[in-house]
Amino acid sequence: MTSSGLDISQLSDSERSALDTYIAVTGQEPSEAIPLLRRSQWNVQIAISKFFDGEGPDPVEEARAALNTPPRPNRQTQNLMTDDLTANFTSAVRAADPAPRVETQPEGQPVYRPPFLLALLFTPINLLYRLLYSSFRLFGTLFPFLPRFFNTTASSALHGTQRNTNGRRPLGPKDTAARFIREFEEEYGANTLPFLENGYNMALEKAHRDLKFLLVVLLAPEHDDTNGWVRDTLLSREVIDFVNDPQNDVIVWGGNVQDSEAYQVANSLRCTKFPFAAAVVHTPNVSSTAMSVVSRISGTTSPSELTEKLRTAISQHKEPLERIGATRAEQQASRSLREQQDSAYERSLAIDRERARQRREAEAARQREEQEAAERQAAEEKRLHDFQQWKRWRAQAIPDEPSADVKDAVRVSIRLPSGERVIRKFAPEADLEELYAYVECYDILQESHEKPTDVEKPDGFEHQYGFRLVSPMPRVIYEVGAGGTIRDKVGRGGNLLVEPIDDESDEEEEES
Repeated sequence: MTSSGLDISQLSDSERSALDTYIAVTGQEPSEAIPLLRRSQWNVQIAISKFFDGEGPDPVEEARAALNTPPRPNRQTQNLMTDDLTANFTSAVRAADPAPRVETQPEGQPVYRPPFLLALLFTPINLLYRLLYSSFRLFGTLFPFLPRFFNTTASSALHGTQRNTNGRRPLGPKDTAARFIREFEEEYGANTLPFLENGYNMALEKAHRDLKFLLVVLLAPEHDDTNGWVRDTLLSREVIDFVNDPQNDVIVWGGNVQDSEAYQVANSLRCTKFPFAAAVVHTPNVSSTAMSVVSRISGTTSPSELTEKLRTAISQHKEPLERIGATRAEQQASRSLREQQDSAYERSLAIDRERARQRREAEAARQREEQEAAERQAAEEKRLHDFQQWKRWRAQAIPDEPSADVKDAVRVSIRLPSGERVIRKFAPEADLEELYAYVECYDILQESHEKPTDVEKPDGFEHQYGFRLVSPMPRVIYEVGAGGTIRDKVGRGGNLLVEPIDDESDEEEEES
């Protein structure tokens, strides 16, 4: 249960997915993220924008106030001198102003190019426009007092702070930043200022996420003081050492106001004089998501003055950032501890599941073995039963011993495996299988002096003799499958041995 009074488990799948995405981007706790997502109707993009830009006033209240206030004129004018004085007076009153985001060109957006015939048709107008623009810019350079008598549009056109990019190709934020760094190094040589090669909005997010101070540097290449301020102040050893000092936690983003993004940043930060620098930082005392401008540095300044203003702004706002950093570290430690506990719990569950699986498999194997053993025992019992039934059935078909009147009877002496010797006469035309059957059924014939009757042959039982009859001297094996009569195989008489069939002994005999 969170402090917002809502159990995370009660959220729907879409709300929980929005909460996870929002926390992954902003790093906020669920107790702070859920109310903001509620106010944003669970729209992640709106909530993230409110987190970094700060929440504006209620639209309903704005609409009510608009009904009672007269409409303002669309056209606004400004004066650089009065704006400069106003900025100086209000800077002492307002310590921090919000630093909103700007609308930039999306990455990869294709640049519109007119058809060739249309471009050829407007070529004279384009040349005339460039000629007039160059003339106005020349007059603005020769007579600096002229721009003060014009409105904002004219002033922007003469001073070079206009939105027109002077033929510069519009690029995405990241490519624009890379172009600014390349042009800066081409103009002023290699430097150690850590310019961020990314857009302004991403720089704001990085400063908010890492709890650092964002130094925004806006340059107007056509301004007379730009080159001197950059070489003498911005690239001075004192400023570079201050910016690169890790204790100050400063990151730098720069832009050329001839680019659309930097132009919008200049308007957002109320830039009234070039060169311009501003310090932007997260101000938790204003809002949990606010990024504010804590220092503005307009015009030419010395390195010591620039570093002193930055040092003052950092000292005033560093303590709240340290508290937030400590809170985030504690939250991260708690989150890591929970993750470790969850991981250990999951490992323990996995071990328990594996042990349970092994126990189930062992129990299933044991039951399977018992079932197979029971089946084998039942099969063996059935085989023995069918074997005994077959012997009784076969014994009833064995003919009686020939009488003394039969002169061609074959007299056979058989030594059984038990050592007992049996002597019996067989009819000369009797098949060899009858001799085998007599040996197989000898115990049945001995148990009852009368032959069994009315015994049926067991269904599905295939009998195989487990012995063979062998003549010892010379050794001759009389296989039952060879067929023939007893007279043809044994002669008028003979001595036979009953040898149990052993597969291993058979293999040895075959090898020998």
